Amino acid sequence: MELAVSDLTCARGGVPLLEGVRFTLPAGAALVLRGPNGCGKTTLLRTIAGLQPQLSGTIDCPPDAITYAGHADGLKAVLTVAENLAFWAAIHGTPGIDAALEAMNLTDLAARQAQHLSAGQKRRLGLARLLVTGRPIWLLDEPTVSLDTASVALFGSVARTHLARGGTALMASHIDLGLNEARVLDLTSYRAAPRLPQGFDEAFA
Repeated sequence: MELAVSDLTCARGGVPLLEGVRFTLPAGAALVLRGPNGCGKTTLLRTIAGLQPQLSGTIDCPPDAITYAGHADGLKAVLTVAENLAFWAAIHGTPGIDAALEAMNLTDLAARQAQHLSAGQKRRLGLARLLVTGRPIWLLDEPTVSLDTASVALFGSVARTHLARGGTALMASHIDLGLNEARVLDLTSYRAAPRLPQGFDEAFA
């Protein structure tokens, strides 16, 4: 499913961070967002996900086509790995969790409570959640944080399978995700110009 963004301006705390962002992400494609810390990668993802309003511009895709994975893994600590996935599968009305457990190498951890997982295991569980949503457009903010080399490769394989099935992925990451087919969008050129406070005399700027 295609995701199209046109002339998008988004802000954090009411202050514009990015202006005029535009790209089209067709089915089966991946786009990696790059840029220095604080440039607005997370803000852009949250805006496209519908978690905050844009100041201007358009986001063209059905809202129920998107799933978002941010810095937090979105887990319930007292539930087991399997129970966490079953919860999200029930929310989205998708059948079964076995494929998601296997894809992220979690089958042997299925009965362990999330609070007893390592940081990397929690991240893998958070990513496995994407697989039970059944949604075609993935928005991922630093998806490989806390993952070791083998788990980064595992994520790359899962993402590549998603793309092969016609899904799309928009990801913010500073590292190589192993997806050579992904395009890269550097957000530096879209950074908003500093704005003077209302009533501020530009002579003192």
